[in-house]
Amino acid sequence: MAIYEFDGYKPVVDESAYVHPQAAVTGNVVIGKDVYIAPGAAIRGDWGKIIIKDGCNVQENCTIHMFPGVTVVLEESAHIGHGAIIHGGHIGQNCLVGMNSVVMDNVDLGAECIVGAMSFLKEGMDIPKRKLVVGNPAKIVKDVSDEMIKWKTEGTKLYQKLPKQLHDTLKECEPLREESEDHPSQSVKYETWGNRKE
Repeated sequence: MAIYEFDGYKPVVDESAYVHPQAAVTGNVVIGKDVYIAPGAAIRGDWGKIIIKDGCNVQENCTIHMFPGVTVVLEESAHIGHGAIIHGGHIGQNCLVGMNSVVMDNVDLGAECIVGAMSFLKEGMDIPKRKLVVGNPAKIVKDVSDEMIKWKTEGTKLYQKLPKQLHDTLKECEPLREESEDHPSQSVKYETWGNRKE
């Protein structure tokens, strides 16, 4: 793990969490149970504090940072998509922040909100719970339905299982030079809302 002390602050990482060796976690950061931090994520608690609560995931190439003196909080089961930036915002419980979105300072994203990919949430936005937020600049377009939040929650559950799987099975290896007959062409063990056969 790339874990760095800064100015006397050492990150606190629950033993059930998984921080990829290619992620960087610096300073005043607290990471809870069953949290997944992906390769390329930069979680920089140098000027303020970052709290990532139980069951969250922060995917590849995300950045979490703040202005001096600010605490950034990701509430339980927050799901931060590939390449997103959280700068001084508060992410509510069971929210989804879509890929390459930007959440600016003093944004308060209510519980079970969904932020569309590539959205820009400007400084100070206060978004009530269960809203779908999209665009640049972002706007609330509708309520999040029960079906939408079920889809989100099921996806997040896969990420909550991932830390244990990584602790148990991830290891550096030499690549195969050709695909063997017993080498599966794709994984069939992961079923989600989108690929379930009724």
